Amino acid sequence: MNQDLSIIPLLLNASWVVKAVVLILVGMSLASWTAIFSKLVRLRQVKSMNEEFNKAFWSDASLNDLYAAALRNAKSTGPMERIFASGMREFQKLKERRVTDVAALLDGARRAMRASYQRELDAVESNLPFLGTVGSVAPYIGLFGTVWGIMHAFTGLASLEQVTLATVAPGIAEALVATAIGLFAAIPAVIFYNRFAHDIDRVANRLETFIEEFSNILQRNLGAQSASGH
Repeated sequence: MNQDLSIIPLLLNASWVVKAVVLILVGMSLASWTAIFSKLVRLRQVKSMNEEFNKAFWSDASLNDLYAAALRNAKSTGPMERIFASGMREFQKLKERRVTDVAALLDGARRAMRASYQRELDAVESNLPFLGTVGSVAPYIGLFGTVWGIMHAFTGLASLEQVTLATVAPGIAEALVATAIGLFAAIPAVIFYNRFAHDIDRVANRLETFIEEFSNILQRNLGAQSASGH
């Protein structure tokens, strides 16, 4: 008798444990692909908005004009612009309180930017741990389904007097499908996890560089104001 060893019939004839494992893996794969496409779009937006603001920052526009624009477009600004706005907000608050110590002004602005930087980084890193979890756990879930399927297949063969390859093949094949689907879910998750981790590191480094550059500009402006005051 010819056995149909295509995937769909094998899964339909599999034990309920293997079916449950396959459903879990399919759900994990769909969720990871959703997270992957969402992260691709988000990182592209972040890079574009950061580049746009960076060009404006190094143009002839004044810091007050840039700050006013950041407040007007608060809902559509990127991470770099929000960090800039946080630093400027704290800097101006301290000046309104008549804080004249240069170190205190710079420290306050830098701490505000660091807090904003951490919030932005947490937002950019969202869904990244999920991809890491899928990449590391999915193969083991598939392996569990395979082990269970093989055990179930050999248990069913115990009552047969004569066992041939034709009688063993369907049970082994349906069990191995779980491992294949586990790898199908895990491999893209691992690939894009590594890619996103690299891209996010580059974004983080760029934001940290901007914080230092902006702090230096504030320091030079305060030094120029102190010199003119004297």
